Amino acid sequence: MPGPASPNAAPAVADTAAPAPVGPQPPKPPPAGRLHRLAARHPGPIWAFFGASMALLAVALLMFLQPGQRVITQKHIDAAVRESLEKEPLPSAAAAAYEAIYPAVVRVVGLADAKDEGKDKDEDKNDTGDQDRSVGTGVVILDNGTILTNLHVVWGSKRIKVRFFDGSESEADIVGTQPENDLAVLRPRKIPDDLHAATMRSTSDLRPGDQVIAVGHPFGIGPSVSAGVVSGLKREFRSPEGQRDLTNLIQFDAAANPGNSGGPLVTMDGHVVGIVTAILNPSEQRTFIGIGFAVPIENAAQAAGMPPF
Repeated sequence: MPGPASPNAAPAVADTAAPAPVGPQPPKPPPAGRLHRLAARHPGPIWAFFGASMALLAVALLMFLQPGQRVITQKHIDAAVRESLEKEPLPSAAAAAYEAIYPAVVRVVGLADAKDEGKDKDEDKNDTGDQDRSVGTGVVILDNGTILTNLHVVWGSKRIKVRFFDGSESEADIVGTQPENDLAVLRPRKIPDDLHAATMRSTSDLRPGDQVIAVGHPFGIGPSVSAGVVSGLKREFRSPEGQRDLTNLIQFDAAANPGNSGGPLVTMDGHVVGIVTAILNPSEQRTFIGIGFAVPIENAAQAAGMPPF
């Protein structure tokens, strides 16, 4: 019994079939469908040749239309860049870093008197108040307003007030401490709607000579920015009162003074690598002589319960 007919087979028309031709015949062209499939599989050489030809033609026309056009060299590019920068200079690296960190920097005031409202006696003279106040700096590290600062800024305070970048103020509570690194974690009771947390980065690739800025409120004036470099790593420091030894510190030479405590040490890409903690000064003036210390941000983040980098 014959099997089922192939779907591509032509119907049998035995009565009208033409006799088979006699003698050699020229080869038949492939069916149209087959030719289409071959073209679809191998378009590359044809279109590549066509595209290359058009490109060469375009270059030839360009050279023909502009026969005197000069060749652009690196010297021309450098001159154009210099001219552009002269018209609109770029901000310095320190200015760009400060702009990135500024919204996360806060002023921290510790009040020994529960009735003190924390207002400066004379804002125009930058008077930071009496001896019952301690003024320092903090940096917001989480969007919920969590702030890192130094423990010595807020230790013993009856009340703590923080002032954000937009001028708004809030009372804050201590929610964590790390005495071995002189760190405290604050949580403000209210935060600005547009508050931005700082970006932190590991210190594993930090090297002496890397540029950094210190941002804070030295002597209550601020926020102020100073620029310098990392002077050394893994330093040790003993507080003048002899109360604690600090280890694994970043040494830097960006100017820092009383009031910078708790502020961020920032790289040129705007990332926090440390919390300014102490300055070395053998005199009683407590002014900066070129050696400051910061706790690496890895240690500081752990104080806030954040995982290590």
